[in-house]
Amino acid sequence: MGRATGEQHRAAAPPRTTTSEPPPAADAPSSQRFYHGTRADLKPGDLIERGYRSNFGKRKEAGYVYLTGTLDAAIWGAELALGEGPGRIYTVEPTGPIEDDPNLTDTKYPGNPTQSYRSLAPLRVTGEHTGWQGHPPERVKAMKDRIAGLEPLEGS
Repeated sequence: MGRATGEQHRAAAPPRTTTSEPPPAADAPSSQRFYHGTRADLKPGDLIERGYRSNFGKRKEAGYVYLTGTLDAAIWGAELALGEGPGRIYTVEPTGPIEDDPNLTDTKYPGNPTQSYRSLAPLRVTGEHTGWQGHPPERVKAMKDRIAGLEPLEGS
């Protein structure tokens, strides 16, 4: 099984999803669609598990897996993920409980408007979301520069 290394959508037409994405199960705890942005090459059925290297820096392995209910947040995840290859956005389903991501919701965005969540349980890939358009290159660079400023200096 594969492991992943998580402002406005500007597409002229609505994004398309691949046919490998099934509709939510009738008995699913929530019919909300969730996304995960990364550079990992995954396929339906793969699990994104705790312990993967962070998408966003030279941090220790992640203790949680992250998901979002908004396409825009997933686009940022795909654009900011480290590694080679294209950014990818997967539709995922949690295999266990999820909670608001306190890194975003406690102080930066009270009320969780970004619909950012985390889980200790793996996320199951249900499909790949295609046809999305990224942010302008200058916005991506500015965000990467901001994130780099948050990284601890080597040797610190």
